[in-house]
Amino acid sequence: MTAKLLLRIAAILMLLHTLGHTIGAITWKDAPNPAVGQVINGMQSQHFDFMGRSVTLAGFFEGYGFIMIGVLPLVAIFLWLFGSQSANPLTKSLLPVLAVFLLVMGVIEYIYFFPFAAAFTFLAGLCSVIALVVIKRGKSTIQA
Repeated sequence: MTAKLLLRIAAILMLLHTLGHTIGAITWKDAPNPAVGQVINGMQSQHFDFMGRSVTLAGFFEGYGFIMIGVLPLVAIFLWLFGSQSANPLTKSLLPVLAVFLLVMGVIEYIYFFPFAAAFTFLAGLCSVIALVVIKRGKSTIQA
């Protein structure tokens, strides 16, 4: 497989992750059962002061979700661009950082969220690591 193909696969995985995350971020208040509904209600109704502002845990949760709707496609764009520029010194400098970021993010998602989301990110990280090996070897492809 070529580094370009591996990074394009990683980019598509992150776009799929973005799609799933966006659906989840938009619908998180739709409680699947009364117990979860109580938790959501508590997150929305209990205000506390934070840095001079009255906030809720629901606001933080929702805000972080919306931030990730921006971050995930940004990662996908970087992966796509790196696939087109694998010989570029900047790609060779930044791709290892992004690959480690994706692997760590996948582990964190597995621990704190759920395996399905983690799988997309972790696989994108693995594709990035394999692409790095291909790039460092100076070959255009890696044999399966």
